[in-house]
Amino acid sequence: MPDHYYSSKPGAEHDRRILEADLRGERLSFVSDAGVFSKQGIDYGSRVLIEAMEFSENAAILDVGCGYGPIGLTAARLAPAGRVTMIDINERAVELAKENAERNRINNVTVLQSDLFQAVLGKRFDVVLTNPPIRAGKEIVHSIFNLAFDHLNEGGALWVVIQKKQGAPSAKTKLENLFSRVEEVTKDKGYRIFKATK
Repeated sequence: MPDHYYSSKPGAEHDRRILEADLRGERLSFVSDAGVFSKQGIDYGSRVLIEAMEFSENAAILDVGCGYGPIGLTAARLAPAGRVTMIDINERAVELAKENAERNRINNVTVLQSDLFQAVLGKRFDVVLTNPPIRAGKEIVHSIFNLAFDHLNEGGALWVVIQKKQGAPSAKTKLENLFSRVEEVTKDKGYRIFKATK
C-alpha cells in the first residue's frame, strides 16, 4: 500500500525541517518531517481556518487530524484557560505535534494517536476543528462530521475547511443534515470555512 499522510506508520525516510509561521499574531516554530501532511509549510487551507476560527478562551477544543500541530497549537494559544486535545492517526505527526507543543512552550494540550475519534470516546468538546483528509475519501470525511456531532456539547461548533473543488458543496449538504445551523464563515482562494453549530 502506498504511503499517505493518513497512514498510521509512515515509511517515508525522515526529512526533518524547521518552519516558522506568524499565526494570529503569534510567531510559532514547527518541526515537520516527511510522511506528514503539508511538510513543506503550513498549507493555505489550514491558514484560512486558523484566521477564521473563534471560541472562548476557556473552551474545550478537539483538533481532528492535527498533523504536526499548527491548528491545535494556535487554538491553545487563543484559549489559554481552555484545553486542546489533538488527534491524528499518523504516529509521526503525533510525535511532531508533541515536540512542537514543547518547542513553543504550550502546555494546555494533549496529543494522542487515534484512528478517527477512537482515543476520545465518551469525551465532549465545545469546539471541533478539522482540515479533513480529503484524499482519504468522502466516507472518512463524512464520518469525521458524524463523530464530531456526537462529541460536541449542545451549542458547540465544528469548524471545517474544505476546497470548493474537493467537495465543499457536498460537505455543506452533509453538515446541514446533521447540524441545526451551518454558516459559511469565509472563503478564500477556493477554500471554504464552515461553522456548524449543534
